[in-house]
Amino acid sequence: MTRPNVLVLASDVLFQHFFTAASLKKLGEVASWTRSSLREDSAELRSEIANADVLMTTWHSPFITADMLGPRPRVKLIAHCGGEVKSRVSEDLFETVTITNAADPMARGVAEMALALMLTLVRRIGDYATEMRSGVSRTNEYVSEGETLTGRRVGIVGFGRIGRALAKLLQPLGVEILVSDPYASADSVQLDDLVSSCSIVVLCAALTPETRGMFDQRRLALLRDGSYLINVARGGLIDLEALLNELTSGRITSALDVTDPLEPLPADHELRKLPNVILTPHIAAGGIEMRREIGAIAVEEVIRFAKGEPPLNRVTREMLATMT
Repeated sequence: MTRPNVLVLASDVLFQHFFTAASLKKLGEVASWTRSSLREDSAELRSEIANADVLMTTWHSPFITADMLGPRPRVKLIAHCGGEVKSRVSEDLFETVTITNAADPMARGVAEMALALMLTLVRRIGDYATEMRSGVSRTNEYVSEGETLTGRRVGIVGFGRIGRALAKLLQPLGVEILVSDPYASADSVQLDDLVSSCSIVVLCAALTPETRGMFDQRRLALLRDGSYLINVARGGLIDLEALLNELTSGRITSALDVTDPLEPLPADHELRKLPNVILTPHIAAGGIEMRREIGAIAVEEVIRFAKGEPPLNRVTREMLATMT
């Protein structure tokens, strides 16, 4: 196969984050590549795409449709630097173009964040840090119950890459794990049963028409008094107003890396004022190391394409139904 032409669709910032000098050197050994920072469909972008055999997309890339590839498209591979592809390419492209993603590094990072939030809540780290800043001194006579993961029942909602990675991290910690996912193994339990029987519930599910608002007022009411609800997936899984009602009552505690429809969360939002919620700004997937890894995975897919080898992380049209 001749050297393919690769068009990298990435903003100035993300290009530096995703592609190291070593990755670009490997890419340049098998392909000729150029970069475009255009973020919207345009005649200029379509002209660039018309000369490409491969597109490499990132979080800032424009949404790619079949029409944008032109009447006689050359593009045969779209290698996405990230996990979800629904918001990156139109569904009809799956008929003619091989599409890959790089989800595993992100899944590991999100699972780490879920565990970190879990330990922060259960061990009351935020409370103790606040006390220390205010000058409170505790003595050995003060002991509270429940400040350990050991012996707890943890519910994982959604058992895709993130859910499985979290379960693996939890294995040595002495917890009982329940899973609810209609696409998972036969060990999956009914969601209501999981919610009502676990002291910690972690949302790792994709956001689909079926899962949007799955934690509504009725389901949130099933959470046990004193339980913890953690969302590292998508904000749309939870009815935010219903969650605010539960948190305001003080009955549960929550940790949220995502919110919906308010993301970024407004500075004056009520959630920011509640003492029983930890908020992080949609950063669960991790930092530069994670981005460099997914960039390297995308480059590897292009290398395999250039050598006529099958992709390692192909996304099929059938997979879209269970993906965010």
